[in-house]
Amino acid sequence: MSRYQVKVGNQNILIDDTLLYTKSDEWIKLEGDNVRIGITDYAQKQLKDIVGVDLPKKGSSITKNGTLAVLESVKATAEVYSPVEGKVIDVNERLLDEPELINKEPYDTGWIAIIEAKNIQKNEFLDHKSYADDITKRK
Repeated sequence: MSRYQVKVGNQNILIDDTLLYTKSDEWIKLEGDNVRIGITDYAQKQLKDIVGVDLPKKGSSITKNGTLAVLESVKATAEVYSPVEGKVIDVNERLLDEPELINKEPYDTGWIAIIEAKNIQKNEFLDHKSYADDITKRK
């Protein structure tokens, strides 16, 4: 696993080169037929201090681009969208008591859910370089 920083405005944003990304700032990690999902370092820095998380229910079906979770921060409430269709097989219950894990470790202990995915199309996602290019062009 390799991480590097890119400068976006006055912030240093960590990017993990082993993950795939969406334009709506979710990351995915392929684990066989399953997909682990979280939000990026860029996204958590935009939200600031996350104080609450509404997680999906284990066993529930998720549609692609449907709401996977809702994050509450001191700044705003934000939806996390599922980049894949499938069934929720695990959720990060630690976030219920420690939502700040998303701020502290968005790519590690701050993951949100694992989906048993249907029809993963890797070419629909951004690789780490494309994601870095995307966020550095934002205003």
